[in-house]
Amino acid sequence: MSAPATSSPHFHTLSGGEGLQPLQDDSCELLDFAKLNLTAGQSVSGESGDREHLLVALSGRARVQVGDHTFESVGGRASVFAGLPHSVYIPRGHTWTVTAFTDFQGALPSAPSDLDTAPYEIRPEQVNTGQWGTLNYARQFREILVAPNGLPASRLIVGETLTPSGHWSTYPPHRHEENAGSEKFHEEMYYFRVSSPEGWGLTRHYSPERGYDDTHTVRDDTLLAIPHGYHTYVSAPGYAGYYLWFLAGDGRAQGVKLDPDVGWVQKTVGML
Repeated sequence: MSAPATSSPHFHTLSGGEGLQPLQDDSCELLDFAKLNLTAGQSVSGESGDREHLLVALSGRARVQVGDHTFESVGGRASVFAGLPHSVYIPRGHTWTVTAFTDFQGALPSAPSDLDTAPYEIRPEQVNTGQWGTLNYARQFREILVAPNGLPASRLIVGETLTPSGHWSTYPPHRHEENAGSEKFHEEMYYFRVSSPEGWGLTRHYSPERGYDDTHTVRDDTLLAIPHGYHTYVSAPGYAGYYLWFLAGDGRAQGVKLDPDVGWVQKTVGML
């Protein structure tokens, strides 16, 4: 089921067409995104230019060639709910080709880069996992390309979050739109999947300073661009939610400001 139409420049429904499907978004200056939808035997190629990319295998298995480096078998999970991610870092200045062994879906976030390094893979066993929150805002995280894990990157920060049925995620709502105190400037995007085609969730994106307060119905294959503002997500009962989160900004050290109205909830985590 497709998501309803929205007038917000920040919320998008992605194309389900074959091949490389780029996001049409003008709200973020640094971040970009594309989705790969390949059938078995199909290939797609591209150039990274002056940007770094991280190919995250969402489902299926493929060969990934980046310049002179070949990663013979990337992916393998049946869905984002069925296992840890397998990814390939594509540095700036490289051509790349993805050839699907099975039906294959991949996510391709990118950001400007001033780093010259060799391509590399991030295998599932290299992904850092754990839980954030508690009670009905507990969720599982998977950190793929997050400092300080020793993997080279210029701007990109990438991970996944699984939100159980009826749970809140990115809660309390936070923002990261300026360098002030512990808050660090980063743009962010959330690419959503839902455990069943009819499933849904809600995401709230708001900025009192900028005068918007938007709530969107999250369906499978939707995306929220977050150049600024507070943000949070809740999964409808009966359905698990997933989002790939990726950031770019001033450096790779993260820092947020919690919504001052509800930030006190974070203090209860250590008490429960």
